[in-house]
Amino acid sequence: MRGPMFDDQRFIEQALYISLGKEESIVQNRLVAAGNINQGIYIETADSGFFLKVNFEQNLDIFEKEAAGLELMKENTPLKIPEVYHVGRIADRNFLLMEWIFSGSAKRSYWEELGLGLAQMHMATRPSFGLDTHNYIASLVQDNANQISWSDFFVEKRLEPLIGKAYYEGLLDLDFYKTFQSIYPRMQEIFPKEKPALLHGDLWSGNIMCNEMGSAVFIDPAVYFGHREMDLAFAQLFGGFDDRFYRAYQEVFPLEPGFDLRVPVYNLYPLLVHLLLFGKSYLSGIRKTVNSLL
Repeated sequence: MRGPMFDDQRFIEQALYISLGKEESIVQNRLVAAGNINQGIYIETADSGFFLKVNFEQNLDIFEKEAAGLELMKENTPLKIPEVYHVGRIADRNFLLMEWIFSGSAKRSYWEELGLGLAQMHMATRPSFGLDTHNYIASLVQDNANQISWSDFFVEKRLEPLIGKAYYEGLLDLDFYKTFQSIYPRMQEIFPKEKPALLHGDLWSGNIMCNEMGSAVFIDPAVYFGHREMDLAFAQLFGGFDDRFYRAYQEVFPLEPGFDLRVPVYNLYPLLVHLLLFGKSYLSGIRKTVNSLL
């Protein structure tokens, strides 16, 4: 079903020209996504299809970080990553122009290829956890300041900033805030020691597409170098991943024993993200994990 037309033809024409260096004959455009911050527009031209993301933020930061994350993944996985054409600004609007991923039916080896591709990306490493710059998960800032210890990074750069923000915004009371902080010492003993791995960072089924060739495509990353089990735990949070994905991953990059027990701990982070973005319905899952650690 066709979506509504995006009503600023001139803006689209300018964005294409700035990005591609030539005028394009636009056949149609339609709004395909409208979130709290970004709009997503499908553009069909005589020669190709494009995905244009637009927002009214004060600077280009959020799109620049997304583009950089896509490029970093492209360098480190055989999986398909959308081509980024340009990040720019026209008047009061920022835009990110990417290739349009035409969807298709998953081929027989879809899940195995996804597992192998993620494992290969996780083999990309560096000396410290973090990244050389901050970026975003959805609209929330991710502090990626480098640290040698994963448990310290997880507490100081992932959990504490978000639980503190949730308390400040009135989503939980002081007693639970303090109870949450009391689990931090436990983190030193929970995680197996591993090298930093390049993560997608927001790995749920909605951020994976199937292209017309039947292969998996990664979109909307929140990349950083972290513990690789973070991605695999996040993939379990909302489901949608076939067992063949996990089996294929394990065959080439086996996990340390006890991963299933660690999954709820890793998922404190995405649950805190959802608490801040969507409200208190996610608090019960956080409480359950915290209580299990006391």
